[in-house]
Amino acid sequence: MSTPLPCPQCTLENTYHDTEQWVCADCGYEWQDNESTAEADTDGDELIVKDSNGNLLAAGDDVILIRDLKVKGSNTLKKGAKAKGIRLVRGDHEVDCKIDGISYLLKAMYLKKA
Repeated sequence: MSTPLPCPQCTLENTYHDTEQWVCADCGYEWQDNESTAEADTDGDELIVKDSNGNLLAAGDDVILIRDLKVKGSNTLKKGAKAKGIRLVRGDHEVDCKIDGISYLLKAMYLKKA
């Protein structure tokens, strides 16, 4: 992460980086700097997803849940449940998989590579 940039709107230096963009704490203005957009453009369509241990996940890998997960409208997914042949997707939940024949979208931070 780079050093804080001054706000282009009010020119004050009370700014912070919020995931994808810069935010000015004084005036509330939000913007993206050229460096972060250039980095995003160089990645292209390649999706990089890491499990809870920092191992890279790829499509088709098998993963194991590292903790119990409560699922809305369903029972709980138990720690140690195995998902075979995952798919990587963009969005808030990076892993699309099936556990016991039911499809789930899961966050990679709750998974480890089998």
